[in-house]
This record gives sequence, C-alpha cells and structure tokens, in this order.
Amino acid sequence: MRAGTFVRIIAMASIVALAVSGCARGGPRGSAGSTSPGITDKTITLGITTPLSGPTAGPGTCTVAGIKAYFGAVNEAGGVKFGDGKTRTVEIKSYDDAYDPQKALANFQQMGSDGVFAVTSGLGTPTNRAYREAAVDEEFPQVLVMTGDPLFSNRKKSPWQLGFVPIYQNEGAAFGDLLAASDDDHKVAILSQNDDYGKGYVEGFKKAIASADNIEVVKELTYEATDTSVDAQLTELAATDADVFFNAMSITPLVISSLEKTRQTGWKPSWFLPSNTSSPSAILEPGGAKAFPGVYSVSFAKAPQSPAFAKDDDVVTFLSDLEEYADYPDTPAFPHCMWSYMVGATLEQAFEKTTDPTRASFMEALRGISDFQAPLMLDGTAVDTTKDGQPAVSSVIVQKYDGKGYATAKTFG
Repeated sequence: MRAGTFVRIIAMASIVALAVSGCARGGPRGSAGSTSPGITDKTITLGITTPLSGPTAGPGTCTVAGIKAYFGAVNEAGGVKFGDGKTRTVEIKSYDDAYDPQKALANFQQMGSDGVFAVTSGLGTPTNRAYREAAVDEEFPQVLVMTGDPLFSNRKKSPWQLGFVPIYQNEGAAFGDLLAASDDDHKVAILSQNDDYGKGYVEGFKKAIASADNIEVVKELTYEATDTSVDAQLTELAATDADVFFNAMSITPLVISSLEKTRQTGWKPSWFLPSNTSSPSAILEPGGAKAFPGVYSVSFAKAPQSPAFAKDDDVVTFLSDLEEYADYPDTPAFPHCMWSYMVGATLEQAFEKTTDPTRASFMEALRGISDFQAPLMLDGTAVDTTKDGQPAVSSVIVQKYDGKGYATAKTFG
C-alpha cells in the first residue's frame, strides 16, 4: 500500500468514527437534522425544578400539578401530534429545589443524566437564574418559566429561554396606570424586595405615574428576601398616612404578617399586591385583608374560587383534570396551578409546529405563537411569544379583592 493511500484511508476512518460518535450522542444539541436528547418517536420528557418543600412549597407543588393535569388529559386522549407527523405522549419529571439556587442548579445537571428534553414552568427568579447560563451553554431549552425577570425574555442574552408570566415592570405599570387615571389625589408608600423582583415592580409603577400630577410617592423602603419580619418598615410607612400602599413582596408568610402588622398600627391604606402573593384563600383571608378599603392585584387567569367562574367550562375542566391526573382534589389556593396548565397548552401549540425532533426546531416553533387564547385566560389577555423582550404573557387585568375572590377593577376606588 502506498503512503498516500494509507493516509487517505486513516482520514476517512476518522471522519466515519467522528460521525458515528456524534450520532451516538445525538449530535450537537439542538442541531437540525438529528434527534435531541429526551425525545423519541413516541415520547418527549419535560423537567421541572421548583420548590416542593419549604415556605414556597405551596405554589411550587401547584405548579407541578397544573402541568401534570394538562398533559395527563392530553396523554389519555392519545398524545400530541408533532409537526414531524409523529404522535408522542408527554412525560413530566419534577425535582424539588426548595427555592434554593444551588439545588436548582444540581437538579438541572441531573436532568441531563435523566434524559430531559426541556426544562419548563419552574418557579422563582434566583432558582431559574442559577442554571440559566448552563442552559445557554448546553443549548438546553429553559422555557415558559415562572419568573417576571425580563432577562429570560431577552433573546440575545437568553437564546434558549422564554418567560411565561408578565415581567415585573408590566404588573407595576398596570397599578400605576390605574392610579394615574383616578380623579383624586393620592399619597403612595412603597415597600419592595431589595432585588430585581422589587426593583422591577417599582420601576414599572414609577414610569406609569411619571406624568401624573395627582400622585406623590411619600415614602419608599426596602427589605431583604431573607428577612423574617418587616415590622420596622411598616411602622415607619404607617406614619406617612399614605392612602395607597404598594407592597412589592414575594414571600407568602411575610405578606400575611404585613397585613396583620399594618392592621395593628391602625393604618388603613388600599393595597397593591403582585400576582404571585395575592391569593385570596392562602394570603388575604389569613391576613385579614377585609379590613382595608381595597386590595388590588393583577391577573390573566380565571380564579376557580371566584363565584363568577364557578360554572365556567374552562374552570370545570381544569378542576376535573387537576383531580384526575394530578391527584390534587382541592380548589387551588395559588394561581400557579392555572399558570402551568396554560403552559401545557402553550407547549402543545409549539409541539404541533415542531417539524424536527430537535431542541432547535422546538425553540423555533415556540417563538411563533401569537394571539393564542389558552384555557383559563381572562378576556383581554393572550399568549404571544413573538415579541423580543416580552414573556409569553405580557398583558394583565387589574382586579380588586371582593372578600372571596377578585373582580375586574376598571377604576380605582
């Protein structure tokens, strides 16, 4: 054999070896023309890391239940017909991170070993941020996650991510718009979490009231997410006698104790509360919220506990699915069950448009959904994944607590 021929044979063998090796690993993650991990001709596996223990276990458990309920019903009906013509059932693997960023990162790494196709629905900004960069590096979809952090909807910085719930700024702006449209003058006191969460809410609120001459922010204080009491801040804010209190707070027990402490001081403002900490049964009732002239929050989902939706077809089906497929017989106290149920419907839309069994094809399909009315969505809201810088749901409706649930608030007061 001549030397040149030998070299060509070795080179060809190396190319074949590399090709075989690439096929064995599924090829470059997310590349078109190959099959990504976590998807076969019959199944696709999704992972969720979220708090299933600790102070935020209630919302986290609700999150898993909602998406299991949705895909439980879909699987029972035969599965999802993907854009490549294959019909697949959807498997859900859930992991407890106890709202601990390090555990969330470890869970993400475990998902790689467990054959997960994409991460979805996980609750929390610090926990989702903990593995965002790793997901970008590995071209691993981290989509429709439950954080209002706009970073997850920035396509340049987060090409494999997409948020689901409205960004903090959108919710804060909705409160500001409502108040700015009032015919009366208002004094506002603000307490916010000293991180991107609290800063985002305040940023949106202040931007909305920037040109309103009827609103004065009279006092603004912060707290740390690790604090177990904000009594000192509430006492100081009560001294302002502001008629509106914007409490941009994410910790459920802290919101309850804030309601109780404010009542004790004799301060009776109207409240603005974020959507994730305004549950009527889990927060407002235990906190004695009826004592205040008004508690406002924002929503894009029908509340099952509200009498107005007691016979709504979406709500009836949702509660039935929740009990049958997620072993969750109670009417949910947290909105996260409804949100993740909507996530399931949004993912199904994307799967139906996924033309190759790859993460890249899925991401392309996911970013092409507009004007989609997912089950449980309020009139005036819709899923739109096409806007860079915005999550799947960017529209919200301001609502006022009526003692049991919420009713749409077209005006303040």
